[in-house]
Amino acid sequence: MPAPRISMRKMKDVLRLKLDAKLSHEQIAKVLQLSKGVVTKYVGLAAAAGLDWPTVQTLEEVELERRLLVAPQKLRDHVQPDFARLHRELHRKGMTLMLLWEEYRADYADQQTYGYSQFCENYRRFARQLKRSMRQVHRAGEKLFIDFAGPTIPLTDGGRAHIFVAAMGASSYTFVCATERETMAGWLESTARALTFYGGVPALIVPDNPRALIGDANRYEPRSHDTVLDFARHYGTSFLPARPYHPQDKAKAESAVQIVERWILARLRHQSFATIHAVNAAILPLLKQLNDKPFQKLPGSRASAFAQLDAPALQPLPLLRYELARFKSVKVHMDYHIEVERHRYSVPHALVGQMLEARITHTTVELLHRGHRVASHARNQRVGGFTTDATHMPAAHRAHMEWTPQRLIHWGESIGPATAECVTRLITENKHPEHGYRACLGLLSLAKRYGRPRLEAACTVALQLGACQYRHVRDILANNRDRGASPDSCDWISPEHAHVRGPGYYQ
Repeated sequence: MPAPRISMRKMKDVLRLKLDAKLSHEQIAKVLQLSKGVVTKYVGLAAAAGLDWPTVQTLEEVELERRLLVAPQKLRDHVQPDFARLHRELHRKGMTLMLLWEEYRADYADQQTYGYSQFCENYRRFARQLKRSMRQVHRAGEKLFIDFAGPTIPLTDGGRAHIFVAAMGASSYTFVCATERETMAGWLESTARALTFYGGVPALIVPDNPRALIGDANRYEPRSHDTVLDFARHYGTSFLPARPYHPQDKAKAESAVQIVERWILARLRHQSFATIHAVNAAILPLLKQLNDKPFQKLPGSRASAFAQLDAPALQPLPLLRYELARFKSVKVHMDYHIEVERHRYSVPHALVGQMLEARITHTTVELLHRGHRVASHARNQRVGGFTTDATHMPAAHRAHMEWTPQRLIHWGESIGPATAECVTRLITENKHPEHGYRACLGLLSLAKRYGRPRLEAACTVALQLGACQYRHVRDILANNRDRGASPDSCDWISPEHAHVRGPGYYQ
């Protein structure tokens, strides 16, 4: 059996007493409380390395260890395996040290190789040099760890309640709730409830890598879904997924899940629940007991630690709770509308032909162009319908839309009773009032050209003749018939339309 390793300080003492004080092995063993075998081993190693006391005295402990222990290792005839390559190979599925050792023996069959035990020992020594376990120090209010527990709670209707667990990094203050499914809606709704429970927002939210939240679980640049990013923007926080296959990154969540399974779910195993709401009602008092339970090795409890550490450091909650949104790319049609679920919503007409991003919630449809909101509408479920904001229309379209029968009649009254009567007839004589809008707008243009008094006089003549169309009033003004005495209805004939003979012709 090889002699045990000792500290470098004692090793240097052994060499000092032997090489400088010239004590015997037995005396050195008694003075340093070592076995004679250990003394013999290190004195022999120093002799093999050609070291004397003046040389040993000038060496640092690291260099002395290399000269005594590492150098002799290299003098051996054994072929040294490439442990770095073997370490990578072990990550392959089904790979074992036994298989790697057999391949090593086969590759160097004509040379001296290690036996299996020594091969494994040397590999483990190499692996220990690579493995570093860093104790995570969580700053107050920095991280909230979230996860779902493995066990679920059965419901009487055949469904199951999935258990969401959240824990603050510094205080381990825990939140638990039940949800129907582990979908994106379930994750985000439960996280929103957790933030309301904590009364604030941490700088980071650390989930695992669920597909419901993370679109690309890349180790270095994980990509979250658009809805998850929207959630983070609403609360002023960020999602930082744990590295794949690195549970130590979310050790708080793993620990919290285990505690919840033992302290809450185990106590509910004999109860039956009809709804998710009933499960949450049963969890609430048990959760308070868990957070008020004193720590075993630290003063206080999760609740007191949260009040002291995390709560003061959290960011304030937004005024409104997050409403789940989904995103869709849409193109602006020629009529400056986009289509969402077979209903059309308007956007500013200058964006015709552009690609926009629609943010769709249960109540609203927001349209974003390069990240800026350009339109917002209340969501409308009517298939084939239109929701139009007048400010989005071109000026000409907006002016046309603003004309109404009452407004046109009111405009006619502002000129005179004859003009108002002509406008009324133009509107009522058409099957649909909008069909007379253009004629009424034509009268408006005549007022601008000839003046209001002449237009009123021309409308009076037109009423006497029983011909109130736009072209009739226009011809009266063009022929100056409005400036003479009251005309005889049978004398007036439109120069442009000879078939207009006046009302007397038909009597």
